[in-house]
Amino acid sequence: MSGIFQNFNLEGKTAVVTGAASGLGRETALKLASVGANLWLVDVNAEALAETVELLAPSGREVGSETADLASPAACHAVIAHVVERFGRLDALCNIAGLIYLANTPQMPLEQYQRTIDVNLNAPFLLSQAAIPHLLETSGAIVNVASSASYIGEAYAAAYCASKWGIVGMTKALAMEFQKKPIRINAVAPGGMVTNIAANFIPPEDCDFELLKRFSGMRGTVEIEDVADMIVLLASDAGRGFHGACLSIDAGITAG
Repeated sequence: MSGIFQNFNLEGKTAVVTGAASGLGRETALKLASVGANLWLVDVNAEALAETVELLAPSGREVGSETADLASPAACHAVIAHVVERFGRLDALCNIAGLIYLANTPQMPLEQYQRTIDVNLNAPFLLSQAAIPHLLETSGAIVNVASSASYIGEAYAAAYCASKWGIVGMTKALAMEFQKKPIRINAVAPGGMVTNIAANFIPPEDCDFELLKRFSGMRGTVEIEDVADMIVLLASDAGRGFHGACLSIDAGITAG
């Protein structure tokens, strides 16, 4: 390898991937392993997480995993403690775990709203809070997952949009706070992807399906592989020029 391709090399480095049981998290884990990274994988779904670990076996990389509900602050801090205990270092934190509930806002249970914020926004903050001291030691990187919904409103998804707008603000605020330190903090903002989250959309009663078209990807879907590639870019030295960026990968949903 030479040039930019050599900078993708993560040999001997360690990455945490949340939401690793399926979809974008699983694809990112596979791609990180393909460029040499050892992995600590996290998800709430133990069975599917074990399948991801099995898929990674041929890579020859060292892979650890844990089942955790990232709505718990204690679980978030424990994840970072566990990876450092296992590998002795941390080079990249990929905050991918997320969820969505579609609901008519007046009928949305507070529990659904709170869990959306806890998993989509609070967990990346708490994981970053615990990871930053270790990432400063390795000149590491944080990659958050925002969304096209970080820039536009989406009907029936007030909680999700709030969480994803928050991810962009948090990413930029942390980048400013640590702009003179040996760490990079960025985000990607995917458009519609065919994932388990998307497949499990349950439209609310009496919804206007025309309003759901943009959110459901009818304006164009994005390949999971393309988003995972951008996460690997930002997690590696190939992305060394990025800090405080949020890369849109959305087939033009937010273009105008």
